[in-house]
Amino acid sequence: MPLTRRALIGSATAAAAALSGRPARAQAPVLKIGVLTDLSGPYKDIGGPLSADCARLAAADFGAAAKGLNVQFVSADHQNKPDVGAGIARQWFDRDGVDVILDVPNSGVSLAVSGVAKEKNKIFLVSNAASSDLTGKACNPNTIHWTYDTWMLAHGTGAALVRSGGTTWYFITADYAFGHALQRDTTQFVNAAGGKVLGATKYPFPGTNDFSSFLLQAQASGAKVVGFANAGADTVNSIKQAKEFGIKQTLAGLLVFISDVHGMGLPVAQGLVLSATFYWDLNDRTRAFSERLRAKVPSVRAGMGHAGNYSSTLHYLKVAAEMGAAQAKASGAATVARMKAMPTDDDAFGKGSVREDGRALHPCYLFQVKTPDESKKPWDYYKLLATIPADEAFRPLKDGGCPLVKS
Repeated sequence: MPLTRRALIGSATAAAAALSGRPARAQAPVLKIGVLTDLSGPYKDIGGPLSADCARLAAADFGAAAKGLNVQFVSADHQNKPDVGAGIARQWFDRDGVDVILDVPNSGVSLAVSGVAKEKNKIFLVSNAASSDLTGKACNPNTIHWTYDTWMLAHGTGAALVRSGGTTWYFITADYAFGHALQRDTTQFVNAAGGKVLGATKYPFPGTNDFSSFLLQAQASGAKVVGFANAGADTVNSIKQAKEFGIKQTLAGLLVFISDVHGMGLPVAQGLVLSATFYWDLNDRTRAFSERLRAKVPSVRAGMGHAGNYSSTLHYLKVAAEMGAAQAKASGAATVARMKAMPTDDDAFGKGSVREDGRALHPCYLFQVKTPDESKKPWDYYKLLATIPADEAFRPLKDGGCPLVKS
C-alpha cells in the first residue's frame, strides 16, 4: 500500500503523542478580547491601559486557564474618531479573530462599534461610553452597556442638584453624541423637577483646552448651576478654569471620575456632587478587588469604567465556560443572550443582572467629594450621600425605545 502524505502526517502525530506519554488532543479555541480605548487623548485616564489591566485581572481571578479557556488580549487606540474605531473593529473581527470588544470611552465611537458588532455577529461590552441611546434606539442583540449612562447620571446628579435649589441651569457641552445625550437627559430631569434651562454652549470635541469664553457666557446667564456635559480631561480643565475665574455658581460635573478628582486635587474638587456605580473604598468587596488590582498597578485606583471592564469580562468568561469556548465563539448574539439570562456577581458591583435591552443593572451612588481635612489617606476622596437601587438607577425598560423590547 503506498504511503500517502496524509498517512505520514498521521503517523508522525501518533508517534509524537506516544513519545510524550499523553494522547494527542486539539488545543482549546482562543477567546480573543480586544480592548478598544483612548491611549493618547482626553479619555486616557478614564480608559487607557488600566482598562486592559482590569480585563486581564478578571481572567486571572476567574482562573480561565485552569478552566480550559485560552484567553488572549489585544489593545488599540480609537483616537476618539468613529471611523477609526469602526475600522479597528472590522479588522479585529474579520482578520484578527477577535470575539469581544471592551471599553470604548467615547459615545460616538461606541455607537459605530456597536453597529459593526451586530453586522459581524460578535460581542461588544461597552463599559466607558455614556450615551443612553446604546440601550435605546440604537440597541442591538450583540451589545451590552455596562457601568453607567447619561440617563443614570442625569437622574442621580442632575435631579439631586435641582432638589437642593439648583433650579436654573446653563450647559457647557462637548459637541458630539455623548455631550448631546447628557444635556438632553439632564434637561428632562431639570424640567420635570420644575427647573429651567437658560442656555447652552457646545464646544468642539476633541481639541478644546480653553473654556474661558464658554464659562463667561455661563456666568452672564445668571443660572444657578453650570452643568458640564463633558468628561475626562475636559471636565478637569472646565472646573479648574471656572475656579480660576472665581465663578460662584454651582458647578455640576455631570460625569466625574475618580481620576478627574485626583487630577484637580481636593482643594479644587471639594464639595462636588457626583454619581458613580463604583468606588474603590465603598465596601469590603470593592476594597478586595482594588487591592488585587493595586498589586499589579500600584500607582492609581480604578474608576467605574475600569471596574466595568473587569465585571463585564468576568461575566463573559463565566458564560463562555458554561457554553464551551467553541459555542461561545459561534454566535455573538447567542452568547449575549446567555449573558442576559445569567445573574451577574463580582467584587466591583456585587449582585446584578442584564436586562433584555442590554442594560447591565446595579446600584448607583450619589457621592460628595471630601475636603482636604476630611481625606485621611491617598485616594480617600468620596463620602456617600445616597444609594439608588438597581431597579431605580437606570431608565425604565419601557421608556428607552429599544426594538428588542417586546411591548
